[in-house]
Amino acid sequence: MKKILESTENYLETILMLSQQKGFVRAVDIANELNYSKPSVSVAMKNLRENKYIVLDENAHIKLTEKGREIAQKMYDRHTLISDWLISLGVDSDIAINDACKMEHDMSEETFIALQKHIKGI
Repeated sequence: MKKILESTENYLETILMLSQQKGFVRAVDIANELNYSKPSVSVAMKNLRENKYIVLDENAHIKLTEKGREIAQKMYDRHTLISDWLISLGVDSDIAINDACKMEHDMSEETFIALQKHIKGI
């Protein structure tokens, strides 16, 4: 399986979170959320469309495809589990969220499953 770029994972996760919060996502929402320039987001959205991770509806709202949603949900689940766990260990929430964002992309699936089992007591 081809390795997905961290930036792609971040964009997809952001689209998922914004769609849950707002019900719809526009490129400007992503630019504001990530503090990126609108042209940078525009280029990224073109790449995500070409790779079939997103589609645009008739209102230019960004929607995740099934392929995009799978990746976004995986990153979101990793981020949530790791940040919540770090916070439970006493790490400041801002630091925990920032660290979780770094960790979620580089962790193997095997390590994540083991961590998940340990944290959830599975």
